[in-house]
This record gives sequence, C-alpha cells and structure tokens, in this order.
Amino acid sequence: MEARSVDAIPTGENWLYEPKWDGFRCLLMREGKQVDLHSKSGQNLNRYFPEVIAGALTIRANSFVLDGEIVISIGGQFSFDALLQRIHPAASRVKKLAAETPALFLAFDLLQSGRDLTGAPLVKRRPLLESFAARFFSESNLFRLSPASTKLRDAQRWLVAAGGGSDGVISKRLDLPYQAGNREGMQKIKRYRSADCVIGGFRYGVGRRVVGSILLGLYDDEGLLQHVGFSSGTASSRRHLWASEPTQPTRLAPHFRTRAKIMSPILDIGNAEQQVNAQPELTVPTAFSLSGTVTLTAWPCLMAREAAVTAAS
Repeated sequence: MEARSVDAIPTGENWLYEPKWDGFRCLLMREGKQVDLHSKSGQNLNRYFPEVIAGALTIRANSFVLDGEIVISIGGQFSFDALLQRIHPAASRVKKLAAETPALFLAFDLLQSGRDLTGAPLVKRRPLLESFAARFFSESNLFRLSPASTKLRDAQRWLVAAGGGSDGVISKRLDLPYQAGNREGMQKIKRYRSADCVIGGFRYGVGRRVVGSILLGLYDDEGLLQHVGFSSGTASSRRHLWASEPTQPTRLAPHFRTRAKIMSPILDIGNAEQQVNAQPELTVPTAFSLSGTVTLTAWPCLMAREAAVTAAS
C-alpha cells in the first residue's frame, strides 16, 4: 500500500489519520516458527533486525501478517541514522547494535490473522488490529500499536509536531480494502523546509551513462562544502535531458567533503566509479522534510539539474 504525496490534509468522514514515522516501512509475516521482514521494495530485512524476529516469535499467534514501520529510539526520539547503521555487511556489527539500540515495530495494519483480511475495508481492519495489539503486544516483545484518529485536529497536531522521528501525517481511506501496489487509498502530507544547496557533483544512473541524481552540499563555518543529501530519482521521461558525454569519473574533489559521523553504507554518496564532480558554482532551491536528522533528501527543480550536467561536462 503506497501513499500519494499531497499538499494538504484531506477532510471528511472516510479518512483515518496517523503519524508518518521516519523509519523503514516493513511487512512482517509469521507462519509457525518462520518470520520474514520485507521492505516496501521487497528487500528481505531479516538479517538486519534479529531482535524484531525474536520478538515476533514471542507473540502467541502462529499465523499473522502486519504492516508497519521499524524504528529505533535514541534519547526519546526515533533516529533514522540509527536505522541506517543496521544496513551493514558484518553480522557481528548488526548483533551488537541490536543489543545496544533495539528496534521497535510500530504496527498500523493487520492483513492476516487466521484469515486473509486484505479484502476488508480499513474501518473493519483497524479494530481487529487494536484487538490483536491489546492481546499480544508488550514492552518485552518490541511491538507497539501506531496511534490513529478520525479527528482532523489530531492530524493537524501531528503535522505541526513533526520532527524527532515523524515527518508528517498519513491519511487512509476507511472505506477501501487494502490497496496493494497502488496509491488510491493513502495520502501523505509532510512538513517541509527549504534551503539553497550547492551542486557538488552528480551520480550516474544504474547501468547507464545518464545522470541519476545530484549530490548537494552546504558550506560549514570553516568554509568547507559538506555533503548533506542528494536529489530524488529522475523520472524516466526526462532522463534523456540529462544524458552526458562519456566522462572519466573522478573521486570527489577536496571542495566536497563528507562527515563520517553521518555516513552509513546506504547513505554514502556513492562509489567513485559512479560519480562525477561539478565545480561548486551553481546553487539550487531544495525542499526537505522534518525528519529530525542531519541527512537530507532534496528535490531540486529540473532546470537546475540540467544546468548541473552542463557544468560537470
């Protein structure tokens, strides 16, 4: 079930509102002693969150499917950086982090419990989830019920309070069954801030010599350009505008630095073979959500993206 981005919270009696958590969306499936965790893209997450697997096995139900979010609490706030540290090739590192900063599973939908529930409307699934949570969730098994409300004022309060682990509001249609693979039944509303970022380089698209995303930076107090994020993916219909002449990629020049404390295996700015520098001459307006982290994902306008290709070639 995907969410469509909108600018305002929808209103009406057919909407259920929830906080939008800054975590890993996860489909958790248990059948007997087998538990599987799958990301929104279908990636298996089992090896990265062994404590969630162990917690699911303590639930006194042998067959169920939950839709939810994996989060990690640091200092009373959910930390996306702590989640990113889990995506690590060393099992010993993952085991150490699981013990030091155990993840939580915030459940917001019940898709199976003795029978398939995906055909039932959300107005019926939500009470079943609440009953399931009241019966089986506990402090010890790391499972929590994600709050929900039909009151617009609650949604507005969650949106205003975004930050520190949440970055907006999710609105879901109460009258629809589970919408697997489309965006018809769910909308997301985020709080955004803006910043003028410097274009420090770009990353090639996977398997093609076209620009896949732009690397963005901000100058620190010492006058050094620090990597803070990257643009979102490029629409396939516009990628031909970004095609670059064959260029010998180089490592990022000294003017474009990264801070080790915020980097992780999936947040790194990319393999040197896939990235090219640009002279730090262009800035671009960006927007980023209030996720409470120092790493930003920004959306520059297409005109500036195309200009970056010219500058880098």
